[in-house]
Amino acid sequence: MTGAPAPEDAPGPGLDPAARAAAFCREETAFRLGALVTESSHPKTATLSATAERDLAAAVRQLQSVDRDLPPVLARTLAGEPHATLVASLTAALRGGHRVFVSGCGATGRLALLLESLWRRACADPGRAHLRERLFGFMAGGDYALIKSVEGFEDHPSFGRRQLADAGPTPDDVLIAVTEGGETPFVIGTAWEALSRGMAAFFVFNNPAALLRERVRRSRELLDDPRVTAIDLCSGPMGVAGSTRMQATTIELAAVGAALEDALLALEGRPRVPADERVAAFGAVLDRLEAPEAVAGLARWADAERRLYEAGSRVRYLADDLLLDVVTDTTERSPTFSLPPFRPRHDAASPRPWANASHPDAPADRGWFPLLGRPVRGIGWTADDYAALGAPALAAAPPPLDTAAIEAFDVSGSATDGPRERFTVDGRGGRGLAVRYAGDTLLEIDLGAPPRPGLNLSHHLLAKLAFNTVSTATMAAMGRLSGNWMVHVRASNKKLIDRGIRLLVDQLGLPYEEAAERLFAAQAEVDAWPAGEEPPSPVALVIRRSPAA
Repeated sequence: MTGAPAPEDAPGPGLDPAARAAAFCREETAFRLGALVTESSHPKTATLSATAERDLAAAVRQLQSVDRDLPPVLARTLAGEPHATLVASLTAALRGGHRVFVSGCGATGRLALLLESLWRRACADPGRAHLRERLFGFMAGGDYALIKSVEGFEDHPSFGRRQLADAGPTPDDVLIAVTEGGETPFVIGTAWEALSRGMAAFFVFNNPAALLRERVRRSRELLDDPRVTAIDLCSGPMGVAGSTRMQATTIELAAVGAALEDALLALEGRPRVPADERVAAFGAVLDRLEAPEAVAGLARWADAERRLYEAGSRVRYLADDLLLDVVTDTTERSPTFSLPPFRPRHDAASPRPWANASHPDAPADRGWFPLLGRPVRGIGWTADDYAALGAPALAAAPPPLDTAAIEAFDVSGSATDGPRERFTVDGRGGRGLAVRYAGDTLLEIDLGAPPRPGLNLSHHLLAKLAFNTVSTATMAAMGRLSGNWMVHVRASNKKLIDRGIRLLVDQLGLPYEEAAERLFAAQAEVDAWPAGEEPPSPVALVIRRSPAA
């Protein structure tokens, strides 16, 4: 359709690293995203790495200070016309027996799956059973990408169009397309597909709309389409530059979750939750996390993990009602800090992940159902499909993303992956969070009020913020950040390649083109790393070898 970006593939496959770097600099200018707010450094955490190495409690407080940027954004959003339009569209679609789709990629894709899971729980009551299947969350790469990133998938708008089309939407359905940066080709593709089918389309993002229009053509084309309702959730830079798994996805959970809850209440003839009450509830979660005893607990938890990892130990989180929240955080540590990803059963050759998660009681053949609240959804595209979608590199070697590939990852109570130190995550019946290790309660937070009927957003915001803070502080204390820059990022898609290049420009003072050449050369070396050994981040490899470092 008019305005939809053309399919793209990896720069210069088959070329030597220098030629691939030159091709990227020449052909992929649409992915030079350094001007975006979400890619910039937050002044509150500029000294995060040094602080974490010296004082983990102080590092926790630094990270929490950035979360305080979010309540005003939530207040502004809930009072705005786009939010009211979203609630009205959701209510009308659901009342008419139609469906709501939520699309995302990476962190926002995992958010889409979480929102579907929370919706299904909220509709477990017999009076809401008819609504249970009406929310459909999906992400780039399908359910497989929940637990292990699928490299390059997000770079293709055609993939987003196809994944939505495969779900069989109708013109009366609604799409909420969620992208932290506002520029993700996959998510933009889902929006174009929705519009082509006559669906209502909402575009949720975390950079200023005016900046996206100015800097990113694919974003401007979508934002300028009068059929699209834009919801701008910009809160400023992330606690770690570019790490949109943090504040960007947090405010998306709060805002999109509120719209879904209000639609559910409207269907039942009940008044929506007042905006000031929602903002106050979010602030209360932050208050509890910032309490002195909670800060001390978060720091104890981060220190316990740091000591275990430094000793060569590995961690397993055991979680029940918060399992999806925990899996999300542990998955996202891999690309953010270049840690080994989850590995499937019987894979003893790949490096062991530093942390994984499983359900304490689910049987081996049912582990994924309590995680998602539904059967898994795989992608079974063939080589011909990838070729037709404009991805020759993936057509040459289609990734296994089907149901069998997903269920090869064991998240059940019988999961085994070598000896692991067990951390128990207790959601306290939806009313709080307790994390225990070796007989010691590291963290205990009580939300006070009983769970609100609905998605229980405060509970999941609490878990997300706690895990994001601890995992980031732990990695900062272990030298996986420089200031608040993720110098150990894995360059697994075009946006992250650009980020890696810009990190080298910032850290080493190199011209963009020279930094690109060094990054691609290091990536070629990482790609050939011995099997079974943990490969470094190509960015960190270049920095370590540079005399200017």
